Amino acid sequence: MSTVLREYIVNREHHKFRKDFEEYVNLSKDYKELGLSPKERMTRRFELLAGLETPVLLPDEKICFIRTVKNIPDCFTEEEWAEIKSKHFIHELGYMSNLSPNYERVIGSGLLAAREEADEYGKRIIDAILALTSRYQKKAVEEGKTELAKVLERVPAYGATSFYEALQSFRIIHYSLWLEGNYHNTVGRFDKYMYPYLKADMEKGLYTRETALEMVEDFFLGFNKDSDLYVGVQQGDNGQSMVLGGIDENGNEVFNLLSELCLEASRNLLMIDPKINLRVNKNTPIRVYELGSELTKAGLGFPQYSNDDIAIEGLQKLGYDYKDACDYAMAACWEFIIPKVGADVANIGALSFPKMIDICLHKYLMECDTFEEFLGKVKEEIQKECDAICDNIKDLWFVPSPFMNVMIDGGIYDGAKYNNFGLHGTGVATAADSLAVISKYIYDEKRFTKEELIEAVDSDFELHSEMLPVLRYEAPKMGNNEELPDEMTVQLLKMFSDSLKGKKNCRGGVYRAGTGSAMYYLWHADEIGASPDGRRKGEPFGTNFSASLFAKINGPLSVIKSFTKPDFTENINGGPLTLEFASSMFKDEDSVKKVAALVKAYIDMGGHQMQLNAVNTEMLKAAQEHPEEHRQLVVRIWGWSAYFVELDKEYQDHVLRRQQYRV
Repeated sequence: MSTVLREYIVNREHHKFRKDFEEYVNLSKDYKELGLSPKERMTRRFELLAGLETPVLLPDEKICFIRTVKNIPDCFTEEEWAEIKSKHFIHELGYMSNLSPNYERVIGSGLLAAREEADEYGKRIIDAILALTSRYQKKAVEEGKTELAKVLERVPAYGATSFYEALQSFRIIHYSLWLEGNYHNTVGRFDKYMYPYLKADMEKGLYTRETALEMVEDFFLGFNKDSDLYVGVQQGDNGQSMVLGGIDENGNEVFNLLSELCLEASRNLLMIDPKINLRVNKNTPIRVYELGSELTKAGLGFPQYSNDDIAIEGLQKLGYDYKDACDYAMAACWEFIIPKVGADVANIGALSFPKMIDICLHKYLMECDTFEEFLGKVKEEIQKECDAICDNIKDLWFVPSPFMNVMIDGGIYDGAKYNNFGLHGTGVATAADSLAVISKYIYDEKRFTKEELIEAVDSDFELHSEMLPVLRYEAPKMGNNEELPDEMTVQLLKMFSDSLKGKKNCRGGVYRAGTGSAMYYLWHADEIGASPDGRRKGEPFGTNFSASLFAKINGPLSVIKSFTKPDFTENINGGPLTLEFASSMFKDEDSVKKVAALVKAYIDMGGHQMQLNAVNTEMLKAAQEHPEEHRQLVVRIWGWSAYFVELDKEYQDHVLRRQQYRV
């Protein structure tokens, strides 16, 4: 690893090359006056930005390209956006995101070959990319970087013939997707499509393991050069998600030398990008889990694990071809997407399970004579909410992306082979624990009356305060392998997936239920007051698929037993079981093996996804007080990792409140 280059990037010295171009702030107004089409606007903007870029080569770097144009002006005015939104459903920013383009094809054949099949706008985008590359090539010649200059003569214009060329080609393509205005541009199955280049070079004697690692480290540093300019809810939520391992369509394991090097490079660099996802299955050897656990020990909040045995079956149930299902990758966080041919919108909405319980508590509890009757009302409300969410999504429209259109097989303007929509399901532990309370204390034991429970919840337990410690600390909780709350989770998730079956979206696709939360663990929690499980007003839900923050949990083994009971092939939008471990636990030399065994057990028991954090509470508190001393402290937020001190305090506080386990 080049410590010089790493420190240069960590200290943000390359930011000095960035420029604001105030004369283009009102670019959208100019485009409006000219009456330009959306495709023409996107193409002209890319041509402009690529022309404004200044080629810069950083100290010691082997793989180049950075952003020097600081801001990307919008293509549409506020008035135009208002008109568009009056006619269409607009997802997030309206620009394309969370896709996994066909890097393999374009790296292998080159942009000139892709240009032959492109429309007029794609051709112009490619011309602008190659013109900027030519300027970088001349810069490399000027600075005497002959090896880099030679590489830039070939890629990305022509197909890569070496590992170095393939990495540089990827960097330029990936950079260009961001410059076009797309966001959450994922990396896909990196070790699957990139390993052949490394393998061939290793066989020629061009690399040792050590020199290959250095090249991967240099490549990884590239993901961190401009990530602060990338769109996200918080800094770090940039979607640079890389998938390693898993099986191919013939059932062969993909995990290889490059997979190992990626894990090692990430561990050495200790930076937030790329976010590593490991695909595993019942046949994955324990050694792979141990390599992943070494990275967990480093405190980056990844790798995130996904279970091929569950994901592939679940995707097939939803209509994905076996070959495509076998090739699944991750979106920015955890959602399953299909590289090369997919245009799924995997995070288009979210269902709040606790809100459904809150509605039924106030609307139906008094009239329901049995718990089964009450549970039936919950099912009805979930169906109503799913219907409302789906009915609201009509005439989905995205700003056309000429370069992404080149990168997706068959094009992307009107969707692609797969156009399915994914919904998160948030706060499932809060909801399941609340149902357990209602079943146990209201209907079975009759320890409290219906009126008392409603009054306690509505007063944030100021009334009937004696109920609070019972509901909060004595009642059955999801995560302790207890039958009642675990069964409620099984039923809630089934209600969710059943409510979406048979529904077609506005692009002809289906809806996918999931177990993720994203930022909704804060947003949805603010929509309701206290909960029957003893959660106080203002307290957030647990992250993704996890126990409540305040629940007394027996330990991580009981957690995985609770959280493997649902049939995840029916809730296959993604959303990992999330566990926090005290970082001090890793001082035990056997800790890595114990964590690896725990993850393997979760996968073998039928879990679908898992992510782990190693957390040092005292260091996090110190970072809140003295952020300048902890700029590189990394934490996992929901499906992504970030530098702790760059987060808003509400996200910092949530990390501090999470359960911490030991093995």
